Amino acid sequence: MLNKEILIQCLANESVETVINDDLHITKALPLNQANDVSALIWIKPGNINADSDVKNILAGLVVCDEATYKLLSAKNDRLKNFIVTQDPKRVFSLLANIFVKPKHSPGIHATAIVHPNAKLGKDVYIGPHSIIEECTIGDNTIIYGNCFLFSNVSVGKNVTINPGVVIGADGFGYSRNENGEVVKFPHIGGVEIMDNVDIGANTCIDRGALGNTIIHSNVKIDNLVHIAHNVVIHENAFIIANAMVGGSAEIGANAWVAPSTSINQQLSVGANATIGTGSVVTKNVPANEVWAGSPARNMTDFLRIQKNLKDQLNDNNA
Repeated sequence: MLNKEILIQCLANESVETVINDDLHITKALPLNQANDVSALIWIKPGNINADSDVKNILAGLVVCDEATYKLLSAKNDRLKNFIVTQDPKRVFSLLANIFVKPKHSPGIHATAIVHPNAKLGKDVYIGPHSIIEECTIGDNTIIYGNCFLFSNVSVGKNVTINPGVVIGADGFGYSRNENGEVVKFPHIGGVEIMDNVDIGANTCIDRGALGNTIIHSNVKIDNLVHIAHNVVIHENAFIIANAMVGGSAEIGANAWVAPSTSINQQLSVGANATIGTGSVVTKNVPANEVWAGSPARNMTDFLRIQKNLKDQLNDNNA
């Protein structure tokens, strides 16, 4: 539960203005179009309110918004009494909702989970139903939901969230052929290293390294249904979005954004702060700070030029 005293303590280090004119008793977080409860915390995107009717219909116990929205609301909706005014409403709302509203699991191991006796678990770890943890190291405050499988030689840091159905540490896809053309499997004897504050979405697979480790650095966010192949390295704060595939030994730079359904071929690099567009197929190294899109992926300038040429040709053919 979020009340006035706790709110002030929580925001002590934030650059915000608090306007509290009524009792504060927040127990839930709601989207703007369902804001009809005085016990609700809501946030409003700057510039999101365009009509007086929208303003008048809002009811919430605490509103997180920017200064312009605050002035509009306070002038046209006398039912709203409590505000947090900030330049970044989404971030401040997320901070409060994650701490005070989001349901939390009590630490512990579900009765149906299987944990190897040699596994090393930190403090306040939660392991959900039917998950299997082999000889792994799990850091403090990490949450592993149900039906996950972590193979041996997997290291997970602190404050990591692993959603249901995730498999970490399975063999990668590595094969060769002998002189008779018979398939020989390459040994996968490395591990997986996942650092602190990483989120991993449901049904994602992260393969073990073939000889070294697959490494996921701190604060990386991986969405649902993502495949991370053997020996991949993903650097700090990168986002890998749903249905993406990162090929073996590829490297993703810090703060990179890999959009949904992207495929990155093996042994390639995506530079720091680069953005890969939805559905792209990356067949070349992507420099830092660039935006690439298409199949095969190209720098955005080249991609748009080619799209324009194709459109012009189509118009000429139809003329």
